[in-house]
Order: sequence, then structure tokens, then C-alpha cells
Amino acid sequence: MSLFNKKANGTFILDKREFGSRLREILGFKPGNLRLYEIAFIHRSASYTLPNGRRINNERLEFLGDSILDTILSDFLFTKFPDANEGFLTKIRSRVVNRDILNQLAVSMGINKLLVSNVSPVNVTRNLYGDALEALIGAVFIDKGLRKTKKLFIKRVFRKYLDLDEIIKTDHDYKSLVFEWVQKNKANLIFTYNEEYDFSSRKSLFTTSLLINHEEFGRGSGNSKKEAEQEASAMALKRLKDS
Repeated sequence: MSLFNKKANGTFILDKREFGSRLREILGFKPGNLRLYEIAFIHRSASYTLPNGRRINNERLEFLGDSILDTILSDFLFTKFPDANEGFLTKIRSRVVNRDILNQLAVSMGINKLLVSNVSPVNVTRNLYGDALEALIGAVFIDKGLRKTKKLFIKRVFRKYLDLDEIIKTDHDYKSLVFEWVQKNKANLIFTYNEEYDFSSRKSLFTTSLLINHEEFGRGSGNSKKEAEQEASAMALKRLKDS
């Protein structure tokens, strides 16, 4: 049963008791500002506009949560690996905040069951649930502060659903792996880029093609050049392994 029913004017009627109950299961504590958490689960595709013209969705909380998540992970990894160098810490942090990993974490937490969106289930993007997880982190930070947010993420998310040893062993830096292949085989590698601006979401979408010896081996897209490069590199790496 959905927790949200959309009215004709585009706003949502929320079963607050059910929402609050499920939210407490995820957080492990009673939220203070419930409205803040409601917004964290409204995807931009389900945005609605207040009489004052303000659009309501989780994008601002996602922006904040992204920064808070980096801070929490940096502190955690710095403490856990006291002898590790900056390169190792940066690499592991980037693997944890990989969109596929964040999506997996969000689904494990049950965020997918609370998210409000107008995106068809067959067209769900890889960022949808991971973005909502970041928005939730932003909401907890505003509601409870950094200390509580860190405790939530480390105890109820990181330790519960994430296999850090597996993350360390698995190399998801596809671009670096393609570079290694190119150097070993004395080939030529080029990325070509295209940027389009989505005015409805007010975000840029980057697409890139990965060319090896002037032949396209992979194509990717994302909210940043780095995301697009990783997707194109993953496709190229698969083709190189299959050849």
C-alpha cells in the first residue's frame, strides 16, 4: 500500500503514522521534524509547487547529504586505517559513494518503499534511490546534527549492509583499468564529451564516448564527466575482456 496519495493540485496526502513507523525502523530513533523527512523522499519527478512558487523535492537535501556523507566516510576511514595513505583513503571512499553501491544500500534500508516519484519502474535510473539516501542523510543532519548522523550511517547502514573488505578487494575504477590496458598494448585512448542542460531538473547531463585507436569501445552518461567516463570505461572493459 502506498504511503502517499496524489491530489489533483499535485500535492500529496501522507499516511503520517505509517510513514513515521517505517522511518523509525530505518533510523532507529524518533524523528523530530517529520516534514523534513517527507521532503527527503520526494523525487524531482514528483515535485510540487507551493503558493509562494517554491518547488518541493529532495534535491537540496541530496546536495547537503552528499557533502555530509563524504565527511562521515572520510572520518571513518581515517580512523579505521591509521597507516593508509591519502590515495588509498580517497579510492575507498569513492568506491563506497559509487552510485551502484549507494543504490544497493538504499534498497537494503527500504528507502525504495518510501520514495515518491513519477518515474516508471521500468525506467528507474541508477541514481534514484542513492540520491534519496543522500537526501535522508541531509535531513538527519538538519534534524539531529552531525554526531547523530554519523552514528546512524556507521551503525545502521555501513556496518549492517556494506562489506568493506569486499569493497577494498574489488576495483570499480574502470577508467584506470582501461588506461592500464591501453598502456600495456600501446594503444591510443580518447574521450569525447557532450553536455546538455535539463531545464526541468536544472542539472547538466554529460555523455561521453571512449575511443581506442579511433574506434568507439564504450559510451556513458551521468551528472558529471567522471560518472560518464566510468560508465563508458566499464562498457569498454567488458568488450576488451570479451575480445
